[in-house]
Amino acid sequence: MASLRSRISTELSRMGSKGAEDRSSIDTWITDYLLPSNVMNYNGYSYGFGQQQGNPNDLIQSYMLGQKTKEIAGTLPAYSAAIQKSPAAFSAESVRASVLSQVRFTFRNRRRTATARRLFGTSELDILDNPWPGAVTGDLISMMEWHVGLAGNSYVTRQGKRLRVLRPDWTAILYGSQREPDDPTLAFDAEILGYVYVNGGFHNPKGRAETITPENMCHWFPLPDPLCAGIGISWLTPAVREMQADMAASEHKLNFFKNGASPNMVIKGLPNQSRKAFEEAVDTLEARHTGVANAYRTLYLAAGADVSVVGSNLQQMDFASTQGQGETRITALSRVPAIMVGLSEGLKGAALNAGNFGQVRRMFADTWVFPTLQNLSSSLATIINVPKDAELWYDVLDMPILREDALDAAAITQQLATTIGGLVRDGFTPESSVAAATAGDMSLLVPIPGWISVQLQPGGSAPAAVPAAPPVAPAPPVTGKPTPAIMPKKKPNGGK
Repeated sequence: MASLRSRISTELSRMGSKGAEDRSSIDTWITDYLLPSNVMNYNGYSYGFGQQQGNPNDLIQSYMLGQKTKEIAGTLPAYSAAIQKSPAAFSAESVRASVLSQVRFTFRNRRRTATARRLFGTSELDILDNPWPGAVTGDLISMMEWHVGLAGNSYVTRQGKRLRVLRPDWTAILYGSQREPDDPTLAFDAEILGYVYVNGGFHNPKGRAETITPENMCHWFPLPDPLCAGIGISWLTPAVREMQADMAASEHKLNFFKNGASPNMVIKGLPNQSRKAFEEAVDTLEARHTGVANAYRTLYLAAGADVSVVGSNLQQMDFASTQGQGETRITALSRVPAIMVGLSEGLKGAALNAGNFGQVRRMFADTWVFPTLQNLSSSLATIINVPKDAELWYDVLDMPILREDALDAAAITQQLATTIGGLVRDGFTPESSVAAATAGDMSLLVPIPGWISVQLQPGGSAPAAVPAAPPVAPAPPVTGKPTPAIMPKKKPNGGK
């Protein structure tokens, strides 16, 4: 395959041939046709794209409800700042990353081979065991999962004997199309020409665009965007509203304690002879009776003053239940059960029973861990030299969350052994019986020539004779003079 730069240059030449000498360099073409605009408009709001300078908290911008709730911009820095302000979301993503980081990779023979599903390893796996100096497989997978969790996409490129994890919002996919070269992303004949990475983001004026060919890039996006081919979305995207509510609830709780652990109060009858006197009285009350340090202090009022409580305290508004249900909804979108995150809503009732927890663990493993590991293995296989008739697979023997599955695996192995023994007794070769039972494909069975099971013979007939062993070749004739046997010499006097 031609290099990425030569393919782009050819396409630019074709496009420029329509004019006189209207040609562009690859950097100009990337800037004009690939890089996004500085502002993205959605639902009437403007969001910055790829901006990481300044305080990350500034990226959580205020838009609605009189500046009282914060709208989270759809960028990686904004999601990173938001998840750090939502304990439930941060805990769920931490569980996802820690669970996946325990896996190790191996090779597995494909189904239709003589040794189907056999696990083995080669030196090609060394780059996954030590992806870069001082790192192990868990470091690679953990970083990839955090990128996928926040940005929906993870990019890993291979450079010789090491791997590099690229920041997803600084990486873009370059598409090409013969039919629609001006808009190739969703074209009928669209194909990925390569990837572009700019250090500092696409709006960095000093950033250098690095092009990477598809065979040197692992692009992992386990949750694909249905509206954009080849791009993933973050699980935080549908959880944005719940995260906003969780952040607002935390701020409400903090303000409640800042206000002396009491709801809002209305004080009537303060001196109002002048504006200055009124403000002095208000400042005195604020200084002596607001804040955690001033909680439960006695309030002294002059004659005619009255205090009225407005609003609800945390108990009256059932604050724990309200915030707990929101946290449960966040963890549900992360696919991590609330009981595994340690949320209060997941630790109630019969959820802690051994049987119930085991079922929750099994559901988490079957519906998220295993499918995610399969998807991850196939994505990393693009930058690994996988042996012929094999595939990159995962080894879960060192994953504690799947340790209880060892009992099920042992039961399955015992059942396979019983099946193999029965197939051999029924007249199939031992090799084909092992291959068929392991792969679950009975078409791999090969019958033993000339052998018929006793159960298939007609009644009263003699059992089929076992095929005779091949004749033994005669021993070669002895040549030369035979060596006489050495007899023990008799001792005199009868051996005494």
